[in-house]
Formats: sequence, structure tokens, C-alpha cells
Amino acid sequence: MTNEPPRPTSGRRPRLTRRGRLVLIVTAVVVAVAVAVLVPLLRTGESPDGEKKKTVSLLVPEGRRATQVYASVDKILGVPPGTTAKAATGTRLELPSAARRNPEGYLFPATYPVEAGATPSGLLGYMVDTARQRFGADRITEGARRNGVSVYQTVTIASIVQAEADTAADMGRVARVVHNRLARDMPLQMDSTLNYALNRSTLDTTHSDTRTASPYNTYEFRGLPPTPIGNPGEEAMNAAINPTRGDWLYFVTVAPGDTRFTADYEEHRGNVEEFNANRSAATD
Repeated sequence: MTNEPPRPTSGRRPRLTRRGRLVLIVTAVVVAVAVAVLVPLLRTGESPDGEKKKTVSLLVPEGRRATQVYASVDKILGVPPGTTAKAATGTRLELPSAARRNPEGYLFPATYPVEAGATPSGLLGYMVDTARQRFGADRITEGARRNGVSVYQTVTIASIVQAEADTAADMGRVARVVHNRLARDMPLQMDSTLNYALNRSTLDTTHSDTRTASPYNTYEFRGLPPTPIGNPGEEAMNAAINPTRGDWLYFVTVAPGDTRFTADYEEHRGNVEEFNANRSAATD
């Protein structure tokens, strides 16, 4: 086991995760994705009797949490808020036993056609069936076995990669950091898992946050969180089964498009200081 350097006792905590993305950029991305989810895509088809009909499509972007998907389904079907969440617990979806009937991670990101008469249970089942087909592919099962984890754990790793990577190009390296830390029995210390526990999305994590009593608090608990923290797409799954080669243990995004990976704690601290300087300059 490789021990980490002692944690600082005051001031800002050095971050493992991608907190370096500037607030303005993050806000713009979140707004853009929210618009894509809330505004249904429409296309015109033709019914068997020749009459024009409207087919609505539901877009589920990569990284959406189950609660966000439920809200989107409620909206597109015009049902009361909370209807789809109840359907998720009341419907026997074809999930792996490790999921314990929680579909988080298996609501596969895609664009789904929503026809007249569609139900929350039917849409959720469609998403889960799509995930089972994609995640059950030989290359996924073989990749999981090669890395010494289950397919369900691979989906969990991919969900962290999806949440943490600043760019698609960074996904393989973020996945390597996760695998390296697991191999060394080091806590993952991912802000994304803590955000999931606290039902939020933020770049700021306080010392108080890291003492949160939750199995999703990977500052305190070693190993993977008990479930995925979102619904990963193809690129994140590919990164999880084929992480980039490297010895990295730390990373921080010091500026948009500039994520620094290192195995050296002191170098990481310097990168965090640069992130803090950039963050201060952006908010002045």
C-alpha cells in the first residue's frame, strides 16, 4: 500500500478532481445540456392511414443522473412530477443483481422515440434493455475481467470518468487514476461522488463536505461507491475498460482544456495553486 501525504489542516484542500474548470464555462455547458433535455426534438411521420402524426424524441445526454432522467420523462409524458421515480422502484427492470433494483448507470444515454401511449415504465425498460445490450458485449465483459472488476463496477468507474473528465481525450487518463488508486487501496477522493451524495453539482468542496456520512463520500471510504453516480456513454465505458497507461494518482483542471495528471503529490499541489489563481482571476 502506498500512503498518501498528510492532509492539510487548514485552507483549501488540494483537489484530486477536475475542479479547475472555470465557473463561467461550466455554467454555459450545464445550461446548454439542460436546454437539450427539456426541449423535445420533434419529427413528422406518417400513420398507416396516411395521416400526419408527430413523434416526440427524448434525449438522454451522457452523465445524466437517474433523478434528472426521471424528471425529463415526467415532462415529456406530461405526468405529475415523481411519477417516473415511482415507476423506477415499482417496475421489475432487467438489472444486474448488484444494482439491487436501482437503475442508476443503466439508463443508457441516447435519443429515444416517444410514441402515443408511452409509459414511464416502458421508457425506463427501453433504456435499461439498451444498456444491457451495450454493456453485455464481449469487449466490455472481457475488459472488466482484464481489469479485475465486474461489469457493474466498470459501469460505476465509467460514471465517475464521465463526471470527472474535462474532455473526451482526458477520459482514459481519469480512468487510469481510478484504477491506480483502487490498486493501491487509496481513497478515490472524487468530488463527483461527494456531489452525488449531496445531490448537487459544484466545483467547490469544503472540509465539512468531506466529512459527510455517506458511502458515496470517497474521501472517507475506500473503494468504489455502492452504485454508479450517473449514466455513462460509450466513450466513458471504453475508457473504463481500456485506461491509458500511466502511473498518475492526481489530476486537476487548471484551465479549460488544460488538465494536469501526475503521480507526484508536490507537483499536484503546485497545479492546485495554479487552479486557485486562475479561479480567483476569473471571479475578480
